[in-house]
Parts: sequence; C-alpha cells; structure tokens
Amino acid sequence: MTARPIRDPAPALIAGLKAIVGPNGWIADPADQERYLVDERRLFRGRTPLVVRPGTTDEVSRVVALCAAHDAAIVPQGGNTGLVGGGVPYESGDQIVLSLARMNRIRSVSALDYAMTVDAGCILVDIQEAARRVDRLFPLSLAAEGTCTIGGNLSTNAGGVNVLRYGSARDLVLGLEVVLADGRIWNGLRGLRKDNTGYDLKHVFMGAEGTLGIITGAVLKLFPLPRQVRTGFVGVPSVRAAVDLLSRLQGATGGRITAFEVLPRFGLDLVLTHIEGTKDPLPAAHPWYVLFDASSGDDGEALTTSLESALAAALDAGLVVDATLAVSEAQARALWRIRETLPEAQKPAGGSIKHDVSVPITRFAELIERAQAAVLATVPGVRPLPFGHLGDGNVHLNFSQPLGGDTAAFMAEWERVNHLVHDIVHELGGSISAEHGLGRLKREEIRRYKPPLELELMRTLKTALDPKGLLNPGKVL
Repeated sequence: MTARPIRDPAPALIAGLKAIVGPNGWIADPADQERYLVDERRLFRGRTPLVVRPGTTDEVSRVVALCAAHDAAIVPQGGNTGLVGGGVPYESGDQIVLSLARMNRIRSVSALDYAMTVDAGCILVDIQEAARRVDRLFPLSLAAEGTCTIGGNLSTNAGGVNVLRYGSARDLVLGLEVVLADGRIWNGLRGLRKDNTGYDLKHVFMGAEGTLGIITGAVLKLFPLPRQVRTGFVGVPSVRAAVDLLSRLQGATGGRITAFEVLPRFGLDLVLTHIEGTKDPLPAAHPWYVLFDASSGDDGEALTTSLESALAAALDAGLVVDATLAVSEAQARALWRIRETLPEAQKPAGGSIKHDVSVPITRFAELIERAQAAVLATVPGVRPLPFGHLGDGNVHLNFSQPLGGDTAAFMAEWERVNHLVHDIVHELGGSISAEHGLGRLKREEIRRYKPPLELELMRTLKTALDPKGLLNPGKVL
C-alpha cells in the first residue's frame, strides 16, 4: 500500500508551535522523530509534521489552544511504552505529537501527608525512588517502569504486579492537573483524602488515553515503606491449585500478599533458554509456577513463620509440589527477573498472538482451560503461554506459533483467535482489556462486548469535552 503524502500543515501553526516550546522543544526531522512514531510492539507506524516537547503546563496549554484554533489533531505521548497503539499518530501525517517527556519535575513530597505532586513526564522509577528517600512507598510497579511516565500510566490506568494490595493507577491518585481540548487548565491538584463536593472529575481523565484531556500533573498517594518483603517461588500442579493457594496465603498472612503471579513451565523454559544468567529456582520441573511477594511493616519473624506454615499445609493438601523463599534481596530480584523477562523471552519463539484480559478470580482457571482448548482446536500445534497477575484476575493469555510454523500465516489468525478468547472472557463476566487499554488495537473489538449504552455514554463524554475531536482521534472510540 502506497503511503499518502503528509498533509501540509498551516505554516502559521508550525511556526507558532515552535515559538511556544522554543528551539529545544520541537523535532521536525523524520529520522529524529522515529521513536515517537512507532509503538512498542511495532504494530503501528505513524507520521507527523512536528513533535512538540513542551516543558511546562503553560506551554502545553498554549500548544493545545493553538492547535484547536487551527483544527489540528494532537496525539499526547508519555514514554511510548503502550501496547495497544494509543500513543502514536496515524499514517495520514496530519497529527501533532505532543510529548510530555521534558515535564519531569517532582514538584513536592510530603511524608506526613503521604502524598507527592509530580509532572506528568516523570519516569515511574524516579517517582518510586523519591518516595523511598522519605521512607515511603509508591507501589505502582510494571516491567517498563524504567522508561514509562506517570502521565501515561494514569492515562491508561496502568496495572502492574501490585494491584492485588494497592489497586491500579487510578486508585493511587488524589488529584490531577489537566489541559482541556481548548487549552484551558483544570487545576485539580488537591491532596485531600476526602472531598465530597460533587463529581470526582479526576476519574474522567484516568484511563481515557488522552482522548478527553491531557494530564500534566498529579498528586499521588504514598504508603508506609515495608520493613520486609518475602518473595516465594512455588511449583503447583495446576492453575486451580494456584487459585486455592492465593486464598490460603492471604488468610495466613492477614492480607499481606502484595503480588501473586502465575506462569506455565513453557514460559519458564523460554526464559531459561533465551535470558542469560537465569536458572531454574526449583530442582524439578512442574506444570505451573507461582511467584509471590508478601510484605510487612515490621522486621520480625511473624511474616516468614506464617508463610512457611501456610506453604507446608498447602504441600500436605496437594496444592504445592515444591517451594522456595528467597533469603536475600539478590535472590528475590533473580526470581522476579524470570517474570519480568518473560515477554522478551517469548520473542525468539516466533509469532505471538496476545491477550490482556481479566475475569473474576473464581473463573481464572476456567478461562485458561477453555481458551487453550478452543485455540488449540482452531490452530493445531499452537503453544499456549498464559501468565500474569492471578492475584487480581488479569492474565496475559498469549499463544506462540507452532514449532516450525510459518509466522505470517500464524499471525493472520490474530482476529479469529482474539474473537475465540474474548468471547469466552465475555461469557465469564470479564474484560477484554485488563490493564493495557484500548488504544487503536482494540477500538473496534470493544464494540462486540461493551453494552451500547456504555458506548453512548462514552461518546457523550467525548463530545462534551472534545467537541472538535482533536485529542488523540481514532483511539478508544
């Protein structure tokens, strides 16, 4: 397919945008723009006449106002680590990319208020470190935390490994600062734990993927920094056993399980084969594995004793085959490296059809069993790789191509396999996007499952807040 030429933007618009952000705040050379135009999975590649990189909320406001005056569409972008194409422009070449990466200031930290105010372009790991320096925890944690930005995290309502204990991104916010579609600034940076004065507007913008407004700042919740974290790696005979184990560990520790991940032997084999420096944590192979963290505010032995007792009882009940608890921070990091590198380890296995879905925890095992059977019956030889956040019902239900199979032919099954899996998810009362959002990838798919009234209400919000449709058009809706 021949690419359409970039539509020539109004010279006054381009000149005005450059003037607003200054000589270090814009990129026009296509080679220098490359990293802003391609999504993480390389499913979409767009074009733009200009990448603007404002350094302040005022500059964002002026950029948006000028684009609105010229009816120019804007694609807000954080670290561009999203997995559904929500942060890259379309191929038409007429959308301005607005990167918030230069807005990376931590504005204030209050240990007494358990709150931190930050710019939207702050890297997630930098926020975590700033909290630790005042003996506090910001619990949002995901594989891309070294490059993703908090504005993108909030705009997509990112999940990660600690949702079980602390909730998703929207649960970690007290207030927002947002630039609206006409350039006006809504300052909702209130760090109040209670504010019962009408609609909670911040929740309108979180999870909206930049289609309703551009998040430029946030007041984040902080938590006590745990005095100890115990990490365990457990071999289990089945996913159903893993579900039962979660309940037992939560009960035994008084709800102190922070993260609870599940992965199959196939996934561990991929990591051991393709990720240098990894080793099998247990002496024998098992069908499934659980990786968990448990944390406590004291540094005594109570947490360890509770875990060891619960694991011993689960072993006697046949729910656990073998288990190990890390005895050092280095061992804990090595165990988590297995989980964190699993997506990378899957790449050498060839094409992969991926799903980010959630169901009630009671239906978690049923989803995996039914989805694997349905896809195997449709694509013989496919290698299922379901892994992820059992603790909150979110599984990355991936399928690697058959051994020796043709990658292009397998990837052509994407839509058919998606429908098979998503139909089962819907039947089980789940969601076809647990933490990655809709973006461009699932924009059409969601129409098969979301009730018409919900879609109507979403369109009503879009029309009210962005009547010209200039904010991240073609995404979500």
